[in-house]
Amino acid sequence: MTGKKSPLGLYAARKLKMKRQRKRWSDIYYKRKALGIAKRYDPLEGAPMAKGIVLEKVGVEARKPNAAVRKCVRVQLTKNGKVITAFVPWDGGLNAINEHDEVIIERIGGPEGRAYGDLPGVRFKVTKVNGISLKAILLGKKQKPVR
Repeated sequence: MTGKKSPLGLYAARKLKMKRQRKRWSDIYYKRKALGIAKRYDPLEGAPMAKGIVLEKVGVEARKPNAAVRKCVRVQLTKNGKVITAFVPWDGGLNAINEHDEVIIERIGGPEGRAYGDLPGVRFKVTKVNGISLKAILLGKKQKPVR
């Protein structure tokens, strides 16, 4: 009879439990969660949103097969000083944003916290400008306050 990899029997529970605990470290999703890797390298430091100052407006070229220049802004976060690129949604959204404006950014919702769609390296989007919703400014419901 050949040997089994796992113990069998009435008193095998502790051994099976310890074996399962050791094997979990080969699972990349468990390892990232247990070591807090996502939070450690996250510019938002685990928060859902963050406030920052617009440094410059940039155009990011879309990935293949699309050919477009997606409108983005470089934002310096106030909480830790990190500089990130954030996508500006909606038609004419970039016109509502000036340099040195205060913006609120949030995650764009890509897979595993990575970039979304055809935007290379862009993981965040702008939701508010100077405390007013970007969509409300674009629809003409509210006036953008001047800082």
